[in-house]
Amino acid sequence: MNKKQKIIDYIIVFIMSLLTVAFLAPIFIILLNSFKGKFFIAEAPFKLPGNDTFVGLQNYIDGIAKTGIIQSFGWSLFITVFSVLVIIVATSMTAWYTSRQNNNFNKGLYYLFTFSMIVPFQMVMFTMSKMANVLHLDNPLGIIVIYLGFGAGLSVFTFTGFVKTIPIEIEESAMMDGCKPLQTYFKVVFPILRPTAISVAILNAMWIWNDYLLPYLVIGTKYKTIPIAIQYLKGGYGSIDMGAMMAMLILAIVPIIIFYLICQKYIIKGVVEGAVKF
Repeated sequence: MNKKQKIIDYIIVFIMSLLTVAFLAPIFIILLNSFKGKFFIAEAPFKLPGNDTFVGLQNYIDGIAKTGIIQSFGWSLFITVFSVLVIIVATSMTAWYTSRQNNNFNKGLYYLFTFSMIVPFQMVMFTMSKMANVLHLDNPLGIIVIYLGFGAGLSVFTFTGFVKTIPIEIEESAMMDGCKPLQTYFKVVFPILRPTAISVAILNAMWIWNDYLLPYLVIGTKYKTIPIAIQYLKGGYGSIDMGAMMAMLILAIVPIIIFYLICQKYIIKGVVEGAVKF
């Protein structure tokens, strides 16, 4: 490696380090402020907790008591887990079918899925919330169907690219051995799709877990997810218990960060392998 290449590598490392600090700084600041008294957060948000500002776990205790975040955690977990499972199974089967049945109808269907990715949620949210009410989808089970609709575009696009790389001879061999289409899919195709399925699961789980607007419009406050519960720390006349809010934000992001760290090595692999032209 020559000197010029070493300098370029050092510059890249330096830039990446700066970006890492920039992305992690907000989380670090929230963590620091979650241990401060609420009256000191606005005055000195960047200072470490001191003898006069440190309140230990009191913000966490107050936040849990005010928000009922344990129940909200259960609703968020239920909606996220089952929405992701439905999205993975339904969209992977759709991608497999449209790839193997290569006709004009399936090509049009594929392009409709990809087109749905560019439609802003704000364009359809009022109509969607009304239809959800009419069809009785305004509950934790119904919102799973809605998440399937909004998550199908990117998921089908990703799965389709990967399915195109699977040799069709593998499936033909399975069918010659007596496998029916569903058996071929679950015993042969889906295991091969595992890296892409994990990538799709991570991307959708992060989106659904952190989503505020869709649950608020569809299921409201009856089944409060974590983002909705945290929002209710904001009182009348703009008053906010900043200490409790910081603590609840930390509790909200910890599960999804752990999930991401466990599975993140599959993201790039799955997306790259799935990014094949239809």
